[in-house]
Amino acid sequence: MKLQPRSAHDADALAATLRACNRGANWVSAVAFGKGLKRRNELQEEVYYDLKAAFDLSAQPAVRVVKKVVDAYATMAGNIKNGHLAGKARRRAESKPVVFRKDAAQPFDDRCLTWNLDEQTVSIWTVAGRIKAIPFVCAPEALKMLQYRKGESDLMMRDGTFYLVATIELLEPAALEPDGFLGVDLGIVNIATTSDGKIMSGRRVNRYRRRMNRLRQKLQAKGTKSAKRRLKSIGRREARFATDTNHCISQHIVKTAERTSRGVALEDLKGIRQRVTAKKEQRYRLHSWAFAQLGAFVEYKARRAGVPVVLVDPRNTSRQCSECWHTHRTNRVSQAWFACRSCGVVMHADHNGSRNIRNRADAVWQRGAVNRPNTAKV
Repeated sequence: MKLQPRSAHDADALAATLRACNRGANWVSAVAFGKGLKRRNELQEEVYYDLKAAFDLSAQPAVRVVKKVVDAYATMAGNIKNGHLAGKARRRAESKPVVFRKDAAQPFDDRCLTWNLDEQTVSIWTVAGRIKAIPFVCAPEALKMLQYRKGESDLMMRDGTFYLVATIELLEPAALEPDGFLGVDLGIVNIATTSDGKIMSGRRVNRYRRRMNRLRQKLQAKGTKSAKRRLKSIGRREARFATDTNHCISQHIVKTAERTSRGVALEDLKGIRQRVTAKKEQRYRLHSWAFAQLGAFVEYKARRAGVPVVLVDPRNTSRQCSECWHTHRTNRVSQAWFACRSCGVVMHADHNGSRNIRNRADAVWQRGAVNRPNTAKV
């Protein structure tokens, strides 16, 4: 939700609140790192009163700051445990306290932030006192979902504009027994291809990304302050473009599966960036597209629609014939075409891959080797 402060005073108070909270978070982080206090209760006992006095924070915002620091260290520990931080990156992360940007997002709970959905306003605590009736705007669908809001909301600032990010909790509908699966093959040239033969080409996306890459290289070579501001702006624009594209594709996939009473089958692409090798000119396209985001969008949209999702082993989906199951590396004659050396079938390579994904999902579901979704909270 985008906040619309009624005056410069309100905007300055919100900005000052973020700065104060993040200065406090950096101090708390330094204490936690220096004394080895990573548990919330012991860290809060150590810093609570000094934090309130030194950074002009009220009781509940001070508690939220401590929780924010503890969560940051827990996230770092989780990344190390899962292998996302290793080698030099891990040593660098563990050698110093976690640092927060001066305008980093700050969580507020219901004691610090009150919503009025009828009037579309919020009342929020700031270092300058509580500010009431700050208007906010959002999409009509987002406003409807706010009635299911639960837990904390994050205040964030981007380019001088303030936003509130709220968490909602929805009941997941019971998933029905699927009448087969819609296989989806994710790729670079074609972002997604379904087993029905629908190809969602990445031509427009790749053309846009090439143009952004050329512009980025020019700005990086310039190196001026204005060029750096421009780099930051186009980086966010490209991220929004990728997110919107992934939303549109995932929505089409889920609606197709829901309309035909099928589940959705995806490749388990965990670790794809480490497994796949590519030529130098292809590395940018491989490593810059948000494959994980697209898969996550498909999964959460499917859960909201009651459509089951199955992840299958991606090995040899591009080399196996979806008709006779013959597998050989020479079956993939080019990026675009598949020709089976055994039965002679010829079809689009991505279409063949998506059919293999569909077949594997059917087999996994029939064996019962997948956790079938039940009614739960999302």
